[in-house]
Amino acid sequence: MSFPFYIAKRYLLSKSSNNAINFITIIAAIGVIIGSASLFIVLSGFAGLKDFSLQFSSIVDPDLKAVSAKGKNFTLSQQQLQQLNDLETVASFSKVIEERAVLGYDNKKLIVTLKGVDNNYPKATIDSILFQGQWFEPGTDQIVVGLGISNNLSIGVFDYGQSINIAVPKPGKGQITSVNAAYSSVTAINSGLFQINEDLDYSYVYANLETAAYLLNYKEGQISALEFKLNNIDDIEMAREDINAILGDTAILKTRAQLNDALYKMLNTEEVAVYLIFTLVLIIALFNVIGSIIMMILDKKKNLNTLYNLGITVKDIKRIFFIQGSLMSVVGGAIGLFLGYVVVWLQSQFSLVMITQTLPYPVIVQFKNFIIVFITISVLGIIASKIASYRISKRLITTV
Repeated sequence: MSFPFYIAKRYLLSKSSNNAINFITIIAAIGVIIGSASLFIVLSGFAGLKDFSLQFSSIVDPDLKAVSAKGKNFTLSQQQLQQLNDLETVASFSKVIEERAVLGYDNKKLIVTLKGVDNNYPKATIDSILFQGQWFEPGTDQIVVGLGISNNLSIGVFDYGQSINIAVPKPGKGQITSVNAAYSSVTAINSGLFQINEDLDYSYVYANLETAAYLLNYKEGQISALEFKLNNIDDIEMAREDINAILGDTAILKTRAQLNDALYKMLNTEEVAVYLIFTLVLIIALFNVIGSIIMMILDKKKNLNTLYNLGITVKDIKRIFFIQGSLMSVVGGAIGLFLGYVVVWLQSQFSLVMITQTLPYPVIVQFKNFIIVFITISVLGIIASKIASYRISKRLITTV
């Protein structure tokens, strides 16, 4: 053990004859502990909210989605279909046709996103989003609308007294001579309601793939996208390579994160903002460490003069207080991390804080948050200790 470290440890653990300095030191240590605990709790809470927010999009988002590389659609041949069926990395996949449409009911109209899916659409997804009624029957013009659309248009389930009209503009050029010439339309019956999140509930309508193909005048094999569910999400890169080899340049594969790029960016930006705000709080708390060390230096002037006369260099004396401040920051940060972990664990186990009567505030313990908090408090503590120890000079030591 080096001499500066030994003295720094003694100064850190021993009490001063001046009660005011003891009080300042305790306040500084408590500030470091509370600051690191708060940062860990906030990061864990934000990680829980982030995961909670992404749950709603991940319910309907596939592991991989192939979209057209050029335009709105691409053609899938029977050979490609068979090759995709033979892939070991793919558990199932569903053909999708997606386009904007006009939904009309009881003299009310609403622009929605029509999503046509085939019979391979995952039953687990259907069961998780279906709120009322049943999924549409294959080969029919039945649809399933979002709960928000149902509220806006007053659409019920299996209401045969009033049919629903779905219209899609026809592609082409020239002057429009009639409404029928401008739109392709079908009459549909709503068989169920789904509930995912506010955005999708007010904008999406599910239908049979054949219904969507008819409205858009798509040819056989012509689709907007392919949605893949993998056997093992860890094999996503292997699956991407296999699918790319089959589809070639006609389609682009997107992961779940890429499909929600805007949401991920927003959440990541908010996480960085929260981290910076609480780091600022830590910096303010570490001013107490600087003040505590400076007060300790002034209190120990006679001892420092004795050490200097015994041959200890000014550099070593600076190192004593640098190590003392660093130890206070690192040890205080470790204690704060432990207390923060206890609080987060209690919240996850006993739901101490509730958002609603049935929804506890979500928290997640992540190893990276331990690392982030510990490195942050250590680096800031070392900088604060360096600033404080820099105040020591030969003149200060020898002037008693």
